[in-house]
Amino acid sequence: MAVVGDGGNDVAALARADLGIALGGGTDVAIGGTDVTLVRGDIDTLPDAVRLARRTHGTIRANLAWAFGSNAVTVPLTMTGLLTPMLAAAAMSAGSLFVVGHSLRLRAWQPAPARRTAR
Repeated sequence: MAVVGDGGNDVAALARADLGIALGGGTDVAIGGTDVTLVRGDIDTLPDAVRLARRTHGTIRANLAWAFGSNAVTVPLTMTGLLTPMLAAAAMSAGSLFVVGHSLRLRAWQPAPARRTAR
């Protein structure tokens, strides 16, 4: 269960929730006792925060798959002598650069354009 609040009367519910989300303009107690804080303090940014969290989770999973996969290939090849230690070190460095580069793609993430609502 997720609870969104700004503090005051929400502190107990935010602390007990599976996912507590505080609004940035809320009380310090609420912000300190939650899992996520929406810095802008606008509840309309919650869908963007969820999309960013999902994209970050996908990036982490891809990075782990790449790291474990490349190690699963290069370590046995190096142990059997089919790959020199120097090439294995270069492959390890290239893998690290790939993971960092893949993670840096998150910096280009943009929130969805704001929708106009009819009043």
